[in-house]
Amino acid sequence: MAKAPRLKITMINLLCLVVLCGATESPQYEVVHAESDFEIRHYRDATWMSATVNDLSFQKATLFGFHRLFQFIQGANLNYSRVAMTSPVVTSLVPGAGPLHSSAYVVRFYLPAKFQDSPPTPLPELNLKPYAWDSHHVAVRKFSGFATDDIVVKEAAKLATSLSLSPWANATSATHYTYSIAQYDPPFRFFGRTNEVWVDVDASLFAGKASF
Repeated sequence: MAKAPRLKITMINLLCLVVLCGATESPQYEVVHAESDFEIRHYRDATWMSATVNDLSFQKATLFGFHRLFQFIQGANLNYSRVAMTSPVVTSLVPGAGPLHSSAYVVRFYLPAKFQDSPPTPLPELNLKPYAWDSHHVAVRKFSGFATDDIVVKEAAKLATSLSLSPWANATSATHYTYSIAQYDPPFRFFGRTNEVWVDVDASLFAGKASF
């Protein structure tokens, strides 16, 4: 019974250690449209390392997925390469059944520039896969505090409402994920935390329009 609390404490310590080492690189993007409570970003092609976790809880999925990714960046790969920490850590919700309308999550780690073209191969037991996140547009809503199971559902709903009342109402893209949560801060930061909810949108609908 004591294993779960100890595991949670260990994971938090790992997250703290990683962030203290410095998160210096992030995926490149430009803001192409802004509203009062959300913005549309264009992200460039980028390679991420991903961990799929079958769990109904967003928080647990993020914790366990990042634990595997942490082992990878600490050298648990066939190249024995150390990989610098980046930000944000992104958890995408895969649609399905369950209390949070999900059967699985995918936790992603953005690979630094030196590994974008040739990612180290993870050890097989980690069950990680490189993910080529092609150039895409996302609607982004920022929120503070801790990204808990309840909070992420509420924030995603707020973004959906904002989009429905905007010119982007019919621009939501059909993808394998309903939304993603980007987390930028270590768990020991209690104030001034930055999180984001992302939803893919089809910007081609606005091509050539002045507002875009």
